[in-house]
Amino acid sequence: MKFSIITIFPDLVRNFLGYGLLQKAVQNGLLQVDVHDLRAFSSDKHRKVDDRPFSGGPGMVLMPDPLFRAVESIQAGQQGRVILFSAYGRVLKQKRVKELSALEHLILICGRYEGVDQRAIDALVDEEISLGEYVLMGGEVAAGALLEAVSRMIPGVVGNPESVQADSFYEQDQYTFPQYTQPRSYRGLAVPEVLLSGNHQEIVAWRHKHRKTRRKTNEADR
Repeated sequence: MKFSIITIFPDLVRNFLGYGLLQKAVQNGLLQVDVHDLRAFSSDKHRKVDDRPFSGGPGMVLMPDPLFRAVESIQAGQQGRVILFSAYGRVLKQKRVKELSALEHLILICGRYEGVDQRAIDALVDEEISLGEYVLMGGEVAAGALLEAVSRMIPGVVGNPESVQADSFYEQDQYTFPQYTQPRSYRGLAVPEVLLSGNHQEIVAWRHKHRKTRRKTNEADR
């Protein structure tokens, strides 16, 4: 699967790719991740990609021309679904992650500043995605989150496929159970005896009974 990521901070994304399973997946050819510096598509001699918004207001807005140039250049090599990370997009959930993993090429636009010129959104973007009801400084963290989530769905990226199938949210309302490892007792806190029994049926029953669920919302969090 191929990811093309458009950002004004390419090293931030490249560094993210240098660790763990993502690094191995790229090295093994399971993933192709191309990082594109938006400033390289600027026609300005100073590589400018943003300007003040018409009608006034705080901050800067990413201009349409560098984005059009970037997306059109990438699409000329291989067509892909264009995603913009936005506070106004649909919140990313596992069902959508699975759907995206079936595609061959995702083009991810990492916004910055006060936003992106609406003309670029209207003409280029197929889908806007949000990680949640909060605002980040840019789309790079969101791109990393989507990249990791989608990559886990690609066969071979995670060594044991059962690890993926047991993930929370892999199926609707699927949640994992408490996990324990060595030592058996730590500061007076012991591992439940049933997990040490070797009785598979009892362990399955225990895990089902104690599976985790979403914490109830506190009044202070509303």
